[in-house]
Amino acid sequence: MPQPGALRAVLAFPSTYTVGITSLGYQVVWATLAQRPDVDVRRLFTDQGDPAHGGRRGGGPALDLFGLSLSWELDGPVLLDLLEQQRIPLWATERGDDDPIVFGGGPVLTANPEPLAPFFDAVLLGDGELLLPAFIDALQECRDAPRSERLRRLAQVEGVYVPSLYAPRYGAAGELLAVEPIEAGLPATISKQTWRGNTLSHSTVITPEAAWPSIHMVEVVRSCPELCRFCLASYLTLPFRTPSLEDGLIPAVEKGLSATQRLGLLGASVTQHPEFSELLRWLNGERFADTRISVSSVRASTVTQELATILANRGSKSLTIAIESGSERMRELVNKKLQTDEIYAAARHAKAGGLSGLKLYGMVGLPGENEEDVEATAALLLALKAATPGLRLSLGVSTFVPKAHTPFQWQGVRPEAEKRLKLLAKRLKPKGIELRPESYGWSVIQALLARSDRRLAPVIALARGRHESLGGWKQAYKAVLNGEGAGGPDRTLPPPPPWPEVVHSPWGEERPLPWQHLKGPLDTSTLWRHAGLAAAQD
Repeated sequence: MPQPGALRAVLAFPSTYTVGITSLGYQVVWATLAQRPDVDVRRLFTDQGDPAHGGRRGGGPALDLFGLSLSWELDGPVLLDLLEQQRIPLWATERGDDDPIVFGGGPVLTANPEPLAPFFDAVLLGDGELLLPAFIDALQECRDAPRSERLRRLAQVEGVYVPSLYAPRYGAAGELLAVEPIEAGLPATISKQTWRGNTLSHSTVITPEAAWPSIHMVEVVRSCPELCRFCLASYLTLPFRTPSLEDGLIPAVEKGLSATQRLGLLGASVTQHPEFSELLRWLNGERFADTRISVSSVRASTVTQELATILANRGSKSLTIAIESGSERMRELVNKKLQTDEIYAAARHAKAGGLSGLKLYGMVGLPGENEEDVEATAALLLALKAATPGLRLSLGVSTFVPKAHTPFQWQGVRPEAEKRLKLLAKRLKPKGIELRPESYGWSVIQALLARSDRRLAPVIALARGRHESLGGWKQAYKAVLNGEGAGGPDRTLPPPPPWPEVVHSPWGEERPLPWQHLKGPLDTSTLWRHAGLAAAQD
């Protein structure tokens, strides 16, 4: 129970309860706050929320903290609706001493918070295991101080970025030159925080109302050792971390299975945990006979018949593997380290082990890709179907979107990707292979949000109410480009660059990046070298 005088907090998720409560990151942040007696935290989703806090105490604010967990660029604009619902000023510069500190975290904000920066008072960069407690401790130390003093104290916490204390500097032509601290004593760069403990996260809420009903999720690995050159989940979260079996994974699994018989094993590449085989064999024991087990995407080269058999025995119907492309040339270019015969072997093992389906994930529009590479993807799926009759195949395919802190961050979205999605549909659907394409148009908007600087904030504000329409985004961008619309309190910002420059154009090494003042695991020169390795293979 919260103690008297506890900080009053709301932790929001920019989607419905069913979706939000399935987010392991959101669950863990909420549990971390809820377990502190000095914090009284309530949850908020777009369709419901916990009972609101009581009225103002002693003339003070009814709310001290408002937090948002963000894992998907396209959810960012929902923040403004949630702030308005709580009667919090949308722009950070318009908040006073009686308004809550608005903070956020998650992979999207860690990668590039700049488009949403004017709406946040603080952004927590990286893993929250130590960062979140340090953030709350610092706030408790100065909770009665004026807002400006609280923000300056928070900016001293390693991994906490306070956007109002950093200003973008633009050139005569309106080009971004740098994002710099506005006064002495502030760090010039802010580093993301990395948790290196022996345990990772697991569910703190198990409910039948979740998108994955009554599931206990256990994080088996964090990051990925493969370093595919487009992959945010790998590059941003380095180093690759694996909890021990006896002290980390087994206790986490046991805790959840006392409440449910459904287990989800999560991670970018769970089968690369060095003790994953031992974990599976333990779960194959008789005591787990009624437990249903599912795993997230696995590396194709690690699929064995034993893996498929155990998963089939525990209720799984299919496996998911990422192939990126049917072209070996493209897989080498993106550093996939996957041979075609390993994909065939994964399909054979899945079928022989008793699974009924194999889900494959790929991309179109990757740097260096040509139409023959896309034809190779279609040919591979058709050949897989012929080689493993009876195994249900599906291909999820997305358009390449450049992500900050990866070697392909300098690339743009390729317009020909839209035609190549249609090409795959033409080749595969008549042959009975399920194709699940992501919208090219929404990939473009995702790139706009992933690649922009603070000049996008007025666009986000103007797009409110029509952000679920591609036309709404383009109209808002055009209006701000022409000096119209919701510019926000800071009228000194130049207009944003032309749309194609942000979304489609490749950028040179010399161009300052909107997120360059935020340090990821690898520095810019290393990422550029990795990008050069891809270019050399093209």
